[in-house]
Amino acid sequence: MAGILNKIFDPNKRDLKRLEKIADKIEALASDMEKLSDEQLRAKTDEFKDRYQKGETLDDLLVEAFAVVRESSKRILGMYPFRVQLMGGVALHEGNIAEMKTGEGKTLTSTMPVYLNAITGKGVHVITVNDYLAGRDATEMGQLFEALGLTVGLNQNGLSKEEKQAAYNADITYGTNNEFGFDYLRDNMVLYKEQMVQRPLHFAVIDEVDSILIDEARTPLIISGSARKSTELYIQANAFVRTLKREDDFTYDEKTKGVQLTEQGMSKAEKFFGIENLFDLANVTVNHHVNQSLRAHSSMQRDVDYVVQDGEVVIVDQFTGRLMKGRRYSDGLHQAIEAKEGLDIQNESMTMATITFQNYFRMYEKLSGMTGTAKTEEEEFRNIYNMNVIAIPTNKPIARDDRPDLIYASMDGKFRAVVEEISERHQKGQPVLVGTVAIETSELISKLLTKKGIRHNVLNAKNHGREAEIIANAGQQGAVTIATNMAGRGTDIKLGEGVKEVGGLAVVGTERHESRRIDNQLRGRSGRQGDPGVTQFYLSMEDELMRRFGSDNMKNMMSRLGMDDSQPIQSKIVSRAVESAQKRVEGNNFDARKQLLQYDDVLRQQREIIYGQRSEVLESENLREIVEKMIKSVIERNVEAYMPRNEDEEDWNLQGLIDFINANLLREGDITLEDIKRKEHEDVVDMVYSKVIERYNEKEESMEAERMREFEKVIVLRSVDSKWIDHIDAMDQLRQGIHLRAYGQINPLREYQHEGFAMFEDMIANIEEDVAKYVMKAEIRENLQRQEVAKGHAVNPGQSDGDNKKKRMPVRKTVDVGRNDPCPCGSGKKYKQCHGAAE
Repeated sequence: MAGILNKIFDPNKRDLKRLEKIADKIEALASDMEKLSDEQLRAKTDEFKDRYQKGETLDDLLVEAFAVVRESSKRILGMYPFRVQLMGGVALHEGNIAEMKTGEGKTLTSTMPVYLNAITGKGVHVITVNDYLAGRDATEMGQLFEALGLTVGLNQNGLSKEEKQAAYNADITYGTNNEFGFDYLRDNMVLYKEQMVQRPLHFAVIDEVDSILIDEARTPLIISGSARKSTELYIQANAFVRTLKREDDFTYDEKTKGVQLTEQGMSKAEKFFGIENLFDLANVTVNHHVNQSLRAHSSMQRDVDYVVQDGEVVIVDQFTGRLMKGRRYSDGLHQAIEAKEGLDIQNESMTMATITFQNYFRMYEKLSGMTGTAKTEEEEFRNIYNMNVIAIPTNKPIARDDRPDLIYASMDGKFRAVVEEISERHQKGQPVLVGTVAIETSELISKLLTKKGIRHNVLNAKNHGREAEIIANAGQQGAVTIATNMAGRGTDIKLGEGVKEVGGLAVVGTERHESRRIDNQLRGRSGRQGDPGVTQFYLSMEDELMRRFGSDNMKNMMSRLGMDDSQPIQSKIVSRAVESAQKRVEGNNFDARKQLLQYDDVLRQQREIIYGQRSEVLESENLREIVEKMIKSVIERNVEAYMPRNEDEEDWNLQGLIDFINANLLREGDITLEDIKRKEHEDVVDMVYSKVIERYNEKEESMEAERMREFEKVIVLRSVDSKWIDHIDAMDQLRQGIHLRAYGQINPLREYQHEGFAMFEDMIANIEEDVAKYVMKAEIRENLQRQEVAKGHAVNPGQSDGDNKKKRMPVRKTVDVGRNDPCPCGSGKKYKQCHGAAE
């Protein structure tokens, strides 16, 4: 019954019918377009721009514009978009996700909506997962756009400000998600509006949208400076943890990856560190370091979660298997791993600017994306990004044979069977792509194949430099390629000569991934464009996914039936159990991303206010009005603080108010105790404010107006930046500790929202006091210059791409301050008497 209802009410079918009608109209213009010369086709762009300016909408222009791109594509690229590609293009233009199988030509599909939206002149961003794909697409598709009179830019890491501005000012800009996100953060740290590179965010097409908006959405982008913290404690904690025994001194839960000290472990810690109570507030730091060291030893495995390269711990992306150079685990976990591996421990960093991919991409007026696998995450795309997933049919029917999983009792049995299957297929000349979840699995299979004398290529995070080349050759006769989950996304595996006759590409999965989507991606490498192919997953009862979700009963049943390691079982019950385990993990991951977004939403509202005000400061010619409002606010707040309305007059601290005014706003004697005695609050505020404005006018008269305006800008920018950086870092610290509140039956998110708001209000008050004090009290130097508050470095959460030769080191740089220089905190004291006193 449910099946019949689905057929009747399937929204995807409804969407496809609508898209087919539009595709019919585009195809109907094919003969008209053929008759146009190249010049006439190019002239269509100006015609469309003109019509758009005169009030026609992009929807009005869609059919003609798509037909123009289609014809140009045939002439320039030698590719003529199929009907299904026209449908995919319309879905993208409407701000949805086009799910198109591997080999269906997603890159060509995107050219039509990109061209149409570029007509507005507001800029279109085409976003890919790595620099190699961005460069390739900008070059290849750029020929088409340039032939139609549009400009194309490529935004890459390491470009100068002028080069980036040129890239962003082009009609169409290609680049990676990380680079666009970091440019947004950096733009909101510049000192002059001319230094900004991005235009307002208009329309983005994201290639491999599931990888960028789902897999990478758990890691925010961070620009970070360095915090000076002792590394000694990491070494001590590591030495201590090495003395502990599992179960006796600590427990480890495989499902949650949680590590806890036992009573015995706690006593050992107290003895080791010479403290009375590990949970005393004074020992929070020791407790934290011990916990992180336990995590580093128990749940973080070398060559699975990270690799050690050139004396550094480099994170391995669990979804793609790529190395994530320049990215560090937060909260001291990275330093704990460095201590565990006996490496130099690098400074913890201080967050200066941060944003999640969810919140960055939701700032675009319109967002769309394409991938081969999005349907399993449809709910998340709809809820978080307001995008529907439209599954576009394949151009030719899929001829691939997806076989049911084979389940073995042990890993040894599974790997023997995998190698046997590879060997058989290799002998008859069939190319084989072997998919693995971890680097160590790919290396194990590589050893087994080498023993058997089978030549093969290994593509994992340790060897991604030749990624495109290895994947491009994976369809040649007799080729054997072992790949971790990145499996050359964005690069097609084309079949070599004679391969169709031996059954096409065989894909062998050595384990199920915790996400169904990633299994589907691996399957999708085979059987492109109606080619033959076969896929087979091998599982064992000892696989992590099976272990985490109770395979003991199955294992016992297999041994009771007397099944040995050479006999697999093929059971729909097991396959269903695996799928339901994957759904549970996907649900947990969705919750984790949703929670990250809920926390970042608190910061998003604050970020929008600060970045908006900062932008206003950069744009304004005259900040006097803004500064006056800040001064008024400072006076009102302090009058209320020293003369509380809910207290008797004799309890007011009038002398304290005078001292504050003298120290921060006016010269001594400008206002006396007699002036404010027995006056109402409003009268005191008005009197102090008028005196301050008087003094302000005197200051302005003593110099040129232009210098006064620049002086105001220097002070406002410095105050906003220094306080905002401290605030972000404080919010980061708050967030890391807020989960402990749950033990007191308090909702951590609500607490974070509440405390974050209070902290933000305090920050605004601090900015206003800072600005008021410096505008009124600081002497104006001859060499007025806007200065960066601190040097920031992008902490890159993305993969390091194959052709990126630049090494991104995670070392942070600090600003050197001399002992007798003014303290950068803005106190007015010398550094050695202020923040330098602690050194």
